[in-house]
Amino acid sequence: MSRNWIAVASANHVRIGREAGFMQVCHGKAAPLRRSAPGDRVIYYSPTETFGGRDRLQALTAIGMVKETDAYQVEVHPDFRPWRRDVAWWPAMETPIRPLLDRLSFTSGRANWGYQLRFGLFEIDNDDAELIAEAMLGETPAEFGLPDRFGTSRKTARAPASASLTRPSSRGSARPIAPNIG
Repeated sequence: MSRNWIAVASANHVRIGREAGFMQVCHGKAAPLRRSAPGDRVIYYSPTETFGGRDRLQALTAIGMVKETDAYQVEVHPDFRPWRRDVAWWPAMETPIRPLLDRLSFTSGRANWGYQLRFGLFEIDNDDAELIAEAMLGETPAEFGLPDRFGTSRKTARAPASASLTRPSSRGSARPIAPNIG
């Protein structure tokens, strides 16, 4: 059975991975990636725009499915060889997490809801994954393999390659981001 994961990274790092089709967690450690398996769903949460920055974002920034590959190591430079895993990212809206806090089981009723996010990668249940997918995609993609609780058939969320997606900025307006289909 497929599992659902929340991964944590700054938005600029998530966007790099989304463009290149990979995920990387916990500063490139291999062990967390090895807990995931092909077909697992991955959702990135970004506390900030930039790594180590104070530019708070607190948004869900990517959603996709782990591909049929193992974790692998790359050399970014001689002193940094992170582990990565390939992911098929879905075109999605970067979505603020605050409106969902009372509805997600891992945050509901918790004053310190962000504590669990400090672990870098943790499992969530299907209901939380479906709620997040609906917020980011407008519907739950068929690839999630979740029951249709509304009695209607679901379609995979797809955008034409020419479409631009938007994400809320810190001031409430939207700015375009390029879709990564693949």
